[in-house]
Amino acid sequence: AEHNDLGNFGEEFAAKILEQKGYEVLDRNWRWGRYEIDIVAKFRGLIVVAEVKTRRSNYFGEPEEFVSRAQQKRLVESANAYLEKKGLDEEVRFDIISIIYNSNQRKVHHIEDAFYAR
Repeated sequence: AEHNDLGNFGEEFAAKILEQKGYEVLDRNWRWGRYEIDIVAKFRGLIVVAEVKTRRSNYFGEPEEFVSRAQQKRLVESANAYLEKKGLDEEVRFDIISIIYNSNQRKVHHIEDAFYAR
């Protein structure tokens, strides 16, 4: 489906942007049960869990507005599982990478510390 293609494109684009900023991408589309982390990276001693939201426009709102509290909770649970499975003991930061991509616009908004583990 087109939205899957756009999502895959967005995740690839986001990973490249992170690498350009000096992040080391450790995993992409890491799955734990039915949960998934789009990108796991390492940056300045932190593990960064990044949720990527890609849209063709912001007509219905900015892409980052579509990361719900429930999704944040799942990301925190997934991050805990990731650390446990990989035997890591680093601090985790949760970022959102919001992308609007169409023929007229290519806008990327990397929101560091977008939310906190509760």
